[in-house]
Amino acid sequence: MPSRQLIILRHAKSDWSGKTLMDFDRPLAKRGHHDAPRMGQWLREQGLIPDYVLSSPAKRARQTVLLACEELGIVESDIHWNPDVYAATRETLCQALAACPADTRRVLLVGHNPGLEDLLIYLCGSVTVPPDGKLLPTAAAAQLQMPENWTELAPGSAQLVGITRPRALD
Repeated sequence: MPSRQLIILRHAKSDWSGKTLMDFDRPLAKRGHHDAPRMGQWLREQGLIPDYVLSSPAKRARQTVLLACEELGIVESDIHWNPDVYAATRETLCQALAACPADTRRVLLVGHNPGLEDLLIYLCGSVTVPPDGKLLPTAAAAQLQMPENWTELAPGSAQLVGITRPRALD
């Protein structure tokens, strides 16, 4: 495998119908249940099997990563649930990545905006935002080539390989 890689996966579409639910407890919507495994299948087809999975424990992120990982052949006990990834800032996400084992080659990070978009822009420098204004819509995956050390995540230290949206796969 070439240099280290980061796959940033935003949680799939969540259900807003349960108005009484706390944000942390919002589940996936029907579209989210469709998109999450489709993105996992796409990752598998591209040979992008992570050796470390780091996720927010919020319900919509948890459901997303479990559905995607099922397609990747990754069991729940191999997923690292980090409460700091929920509603995380770019700085917090960088700290979470820095805590990955030193020999990790490919990380799948599952979380939330705006932190994920901020992390993507920080790591890649400038990123062209699509005409719809959504850099990382729900269930989109960004693939980045990373520096050789997870603890040295300086601005512009990564290269964006591409962003894949679930609707582009249908």
